[in-house]
Amino acid sequence: MFRKITSLVMAFSVALVFTSASRVASAPGADGEEKVPLDKVPKAIRDAVNNRFPDAKLNKVSKEKEDGNVVYDIELQHKGRKYEMDIKEDGTILEIEKEVAAKDLPEAVAKAIEARYPKAAIQEIMEVNKVKGAEEKPDHYEVLIVTANKKKLEIEVSLDGKTINLGKAEKDK
Repeated sequence: MFRKITSLVMAFSVALVFTSASRVASAPGADGEEKVPLDKVPKAIRDAVNNRFPDAKLNKVSKEKEDGNVVYDIELQHKGRKYEMDIKEDGTILEIEKEVAAKDLPEAVAKAIEARYPKAAIQEIMEVNKVKGAEEKPDHYEVLIVTANKKKLEIEVSLDGKTINLGKAEKDK
């Protein structure tokens, strides 16, 4: 009798662990972001990406709620360049980020980063463009740096280099 009860408790425990693990795997992260498998990306999102970047290769897709709207964050490659897009679930493109080479960063922006973070190493630069209809307008730069004391930071720099703020990801930490 004791063995039957022990076996039942063990079976129940194993089932509970697997059920909990599957919920955790599909649950949104602490930041509210939920990964989306590439084969589960909705048609409206795929169409928005393909209309703007034909033959793009999707690398990563996630979704989250922003201001009451479901927004998909897309990371992709197009013609050897990295892009990121924020797209509402109806297919409306909100933002496009374009990878920028350090040599193409405006001098005022590069000097502002050097002045604020001396000896920092730039790891990635993304030009952030706000999108309204078919029009893209540069808004700011997101720059991933490693400071002289080896701290990784994402900073937002205005187009003229006059304003530098910690990026959203850093503020949330």
